[in-house]
Amino acid sequence: MNGTYFLYGCLGAGFIGLGFAYWKAKWVEKQNPGNEKMQEISKLVREGAMVFLKREYKALFKVVLVATTVIYLLNCYYMDNPALRWVAFSYPIGAIFSALTGYLGMRVATLANCRTAQAAMVSLKAGLGVAFGGGVVMGIYVASFVVIGISGLFLFYLWLFGNDMATINQITLPVLLTYGAGGSTVAIFARVGGGIYTKAADVGADIAGKIVAGIPEDDPRNPAVIADNVGDNVGDIAGMGADLFESCAGAIICAMIFGAYVGDMGLAILPLALAGAGIIASIIGSFFVGTKENGNPQTALNMSNFVSLALMILFAYPIVVYLCPETFISGGVASLQSSVIYCLIIGVVVGALIGFVAQYFTSSDFAPVKMVAKAAESGAGTVVIAGLAVGMLSVVPITVVLVIGMKLAYYLAGFFGVAVASSGMLATVGSQLSVDAYGPIADNAGGLAEMAGLPEQVRERTDKLDACGNTTAAMGKGYAIASAALAAGCLFVAYQIATGLSAIDLGSVDGLTGGFIGAAIPFVFSALAFLAVGDAAHDIALEVARQFREIPGLLAGVIGVKADHVKCVDIATKAALNKMILPGLIALFSSILVGFIGGKVMLGGMLAGNLLVGVALAITLSNAGGAWDNAKKYIESGAFGPENGKGSEMHKAAVVGDTVGDPCKDTAGPSLNILIKLITIVALIIAYMI
Repeated sequence: MNGTYFLYGCLGAGFIGLGFAYWKAKWVEKQNPGNEKMQEISKLVREGAMVFLKREYKALFKVVLVATTVIYLLNCYYMDNPALRWVAFSYPIGAIFSALTGYLGMRVATLANCRTAQAAMVSLKAGLGVAFGGGVVMGIYVASFVVIGISGLFLFYLWLFGNDMATINQITLPVLLTYGAGGSTVAIFARVGGGIYTKAADVGADIAGKIVAGIPEDDPRNPAVIADNVGDNVGDIAGMGADLFESCAGAIICAMIFGAYVGDMGLAILPLALAGAGIIASIIGSFFVGTKENGNPQTALNMSNFVSLALMILFAYPIVVYLCPETFISGGVASLQSSVIYCLIIGVVVGALIGFVAQYFTSSDFAPVKMVAKAAESGAGTVVIAGLAVGMLSVVPITVVLVIGMKLAYYLAGFFGVAVASSGMLATVGSQLSVDAYGPIADNAGGLAEMAGLPEQVRERTDKLDACGNTTAAMGKGYAIASAALAAGCLFVAYQIATGLSAIDLGSVDGLTGGFIGAAIPFVFSALAFLAVGDAAHDIALEVARQFREIPGLLAGVIGVKADHVKCVDIATKAALNKMILPGLIALFSSILVGFIGGKVMLGGMLAGNLLVGVALAITLSNAGGAWDNAKKYIESGAFGPENGKGSEMHKAAVVGDTVGDPCKDTAGPSLNILIKLITIVALIIAYMI
C-alpha cells in the first residue's frame, strides 16, 4: 500500500530518539553533583520520588489489569472475530509506555537538580544548560515512545487483519484507540496523584513555614521542604510526561482515523510520519539553547522551540507531497495537497498563539499579573478575586483563537484538517516537553541551593531560571489544553460516525440530560482534586507545626537539630495514593456507565457537555494559578520596594493567593484535558456496543 514503509521510518525515528535521550541522560549524570551536603539533599529527593512512583505504579497495575479484563470480556461478547478479542492488550502497552516515560524522565530529573545548582555557581548559562539537558531527556523519551508504540502496533495490526482500507477503517485504527486509552489512564492517575502530592506538600509547607512561622521558602528548618521538592518531580515531571504522552498519542491516532475515513492509506499514515519527523526536529532544536550571564533564559528556550517548529514545517513538505493525493474529499470538503501543509501550519500557529496568550496572563512582564500583585496591597481576599478574574478572562482570547483555527482548518480539509492541526500543535512535543520539564528541575535546584546554604548569587540565578520555568509551564499547559480541545472535538465527530448518528440532538431529553451530566463531571472531578490537596495540606501543616513545637531548637535553627522530613513525605504519599483513585475511576468509567444505561444519544450529549465545560474550566484554573504564582514572585523581586518584599504583609497576602492557585494550575487544571479525551476515547471504543 502507498507509503506503508514510512511506518518503518517512524520506528527508526523513534529509536533514534531513544538513543539520543539515553546519551543526553548520561551527559547529565557526568556533570558535577556538587558538595556532600548537596548530594545528600538530592538523594533524599530522589529516593522520595522513586518510592512514591513505585507505590503509584503498583496501584495503577491493579487498575490497568481490571480495565484490560473488562475490555477483553466486552470484546469477547460483542466481537465475532476471535482475533479482535486480543486487541484489548494494546491497552496495557499504552499504559506501560506512558509509565516508562515518567520513570525514565524523573530518574534523570532527580539527578539533574544538584548538578544544575552546582552549574549555577559557575554561571547562569551553565545552569540553564544542565537544567534544559535534564528536560530534553523527558521530552525526547515521550515523543519516541509515542511514535514507537503507534507505528509498531499499526504494523502488527496490518499483518493481523489485512491492509485493505475497509478493514483499516473498521478495525485497525479504531482498535489503536485502546493504546491511547492505556496512556490516558496512566496519565489521569499520574496527573491527579502527582498533583495531589506536590500541591499538598507545597501548600502545607507554605502555610506552616512562610505564613505562620515566617521563614523563607525552602528553608531546611521546614519539615515539609523535602516533600515539596519531591512533589515537583512526581507532579511536574512524571505527571506532566504522562499527560503529554497521552495528548500526543491521542492527537496522532485521531488524525490517522480521519485520514482513513477519506479512504487513502497515505493520509492515514501522514500524522504518524509527521510525528516521526518532529522527533528529529526536536533533537536538532535542543542544540540551540544558550544565554549570556545577564541574558533572558526565556529567549533561549523560545529559540529551541522556534527552531524545532521551523524544521518541522520544512520536513513536513516532502512528506506531505509523497503521502497525500493531489486532491481528496474529507467530510464533503474538497481539499488540495497544499491544504494539509496549511492545516499543519494553522495548528503550529494556533498552539503558539495560545501559548503566548497563556504567557500574557501568567507572566509578571504583563499587566494581568501586575494587577494581581498590586491587589495584595489590600490583603489576600482581593488577590484571590483578581486571580480568578484573570483566569476567567483568559478563556476569551484562547477560545477565539481556537474557533478561528478550527474553522480555517475545516474549510481547508474538513475534520481531517482539524485533526492535522491538533496533531501539528504537538508535532514537536519533544521540544515542548523539554522546555516544560526544565522548569521543575530549575525549581528543585533553587530549593537545594537554599537548603545547602549556597551563596546568594546561586539562588538568584536559580530563581531566574525558575521564574522562566513557570511561564514555560503555563505555555505548555496551553498547548495541551488546546490540542485536547481540537482532538476531543474530532473524536466526538468520530463517535457520531461510529454510532450512525447524524447529529447529537441536545433538544431531546436524552441529549439534554447527557449534556448536564457531562457539564457536571469536570466540576466534580476538580472538587475531588481540591479536597484531596486541602486535606493533605492540612495534615502536613499540622505536622510541621507539631515539629516546630516539639523538637527543641528546630525553629531557632540550632546547629545539629534536623527536621523529620520522612513524616511529611509519608503523609503526602498516602494522601496522593488514596485520593487519586475516585477521580481516576470517574474519568475511566463515566462513558461506560452512561453509554450502557442511557444509550448512544445520552452518551453523545455527555461528551458535548464535558468537552465544552471542561475546556473552559481547564483554561481558567491553569491561568489563574499561574497568575497567582508569578504575582507572588513579582512581589518577591522587589517590584513594590524592599519594605514590601519577602515576609511583608503584602507578600503574605500573595502567598495565600499562590496556595489557592497551586491545586488549580498543577492538579485540577492540567488533569482536565486528560479527562476530556479519556472520556471521549472510551466512548468511541464502546460505540459499537451500545
